[in-house]
Amino acid sequence: MTERRPRRPVSGVLLLDKPVGWTSNAALQTVKHLYQAAKAGHTGSLDPLASGLLPICLGEATKLSGFLLNADKGYRFTCRLGVTTTTGDAEGEVVAVRPVGPLSRESMEATLRRFVGTIRQIPPMYSALKHNGQPLYKLARKGMEVERAPREVTVRELHLLRLDDEELECELRCSKGTYVRTLATDLGEILGCGAHVAALRRTAVEPYDAARMVTLESLREWAEQGLAALDAHLLPPDSAVTQWPAVRVGDDAAFYLRQGQPVLAPRAPSQGWVRLYQDEQHFFGIGEILDDGRVAPRRLLVCEVP
Repeated sequence: MTERRPRRPVSGVLLLDKPVGWTSNAALQTVKHLYQAAKAGHTGSLDPLASGLLPICLGEATKLSGFLLNADKGYRFTCRLGVTTTTGDAEGEVVAVRPVGPLSRESMEATLRRFVGTIRQIPPMYSALKHNGQPLYKLARKGMEVERAPREVTVRELHLLRLDDEELECELRCSKGTYVRTLATDLGEILGCGAHVAALRRTAVEPYDAARMVTLESLREWAEQGLAALDAHLLPPDSAVTQWPAVRVGDDAAFYLRQGQPVLAPRAPSQGWVRLYQDEQHFFGIGEILDDGRVAPRRLLVCEVP
């Protein structure tokens, strides 16, 4: 019987470059195993077809994963024109093939601008959304289709990078919950020829971008050098919430915050979410400014003060 390796309370954020063909959970479990981590979670699934940025939170950083789930995302995707599939991407069965008329860069850019701003999307059947407790993709695989309510999402930027006869490549920045497959399908219908996503790569999960991503191959090489080599590539937990101002408190205020009690903090902003630090640089959680100006604890990390 194989002896299980002990798990350790390592904490931090790893910016993984998920390869094509891997599920997000398979990538997560591989990272957790390599790091011998007691706790790990990812921050929003990428389809097996997609590659790119998958932030993985280890240890206490998992308490901040929800904030990354709600963050804006960035993608680069290739859209194949003239072919509609059951799933809206290259993994689905072809359901229609239509001719692609002449397209100019100017007309395509004008069409793409129609998607910028707040738009309504009908979630695809091949998605993890649930209907009566069942994921939609399981119903879709049985040949079933159920009514889905449109959802509002925000497309902040949508730029055309390349346009060929039957293919275009775009760069997208959008709010959480935006389905790139649905965007491609809707674009194809406006053009009158149909379309699907042929390739998809996530390039950003705010506040992170692709610059510090690491591959599974690199992780395996570092694992052979020891856990310290792996840990060197972890970002600190507070890197997940750098968009919020920092509030620094003394030992007494930190004690009361850890007891769940709001406190007055010097130089705190007048509203919004904040990062909490003890002794200038020791991050220990997230707080929110109350109407009376006090800081209330909202999500605290269990960490020893050095």
